[in-house]
Amino acid sequence: MLEPLDLPGADVRFDPAWLAEPEAGALFDALHDGLAWETHRVRLFGREIDSPRRSVWIGDAEAVYRYSGTRFVPRPWTPELRALASRLEAVSGARFNSVLANLYRDGRDGMGWHSDDEPELGPQPVIASLSLGAPRRFAFRARAGDARLALTLPHGSLLLMAGETQRVYRHALPKTARPVGPRINLTFRWVQARG
Repeated sequence: MLEPLDLPGADVRFDPAWLAEPEAGALFDALHDGLAWETHRVRLFGREIDSPRRSVWIGDAEAVYRYSGTRFVPRPWTPELRALASRLEAVSGARFNSVLANLYRDGRDGMGWHSDDEPELGPQPVIASLSLGAPRRFAFRARAGDARLALTLPHGSLLLMAGETQRVYRHALPKTARPVGPRINLTFRWVQARG
């Protein structure tokens, strides 16, 4: 069951066991072995670098996404991900036309502080983030003020971010020196077509 997290000004809900272990394990294996993982190039502080994770952008044909100076055209839905999007729509009350699948191979892969606030996501995007594989630490910090929250995202957990969350907070998946296995994160979202 999705429970609200204590983040002032945000709408963040969390279920640490949204998918049961057998289903989560089967989905991890299918995606890990079945998706065409890529290393995307991103612009950071004025230079292009390899993204610190492997990714695949998947969704409806019109769900073209621009991030860090790069234009991503979605690959077609897989049956598993399309079915999962429908289940997440029922739980969240939102619609999703795309998913960014990220593979964090070990603790050296991570993602720095950012917000999912690109114009094509709209002013109050709903993002459903499903974690599979090794548990990892995930953190929020306010853009203004000192509000912070860190939590562990276990295998099969669902984090739902909505409302003003992306405007008020940044989030990160810090790298770690601890030995940690691979993790797949699926972030379902609605991308508005750009004219």
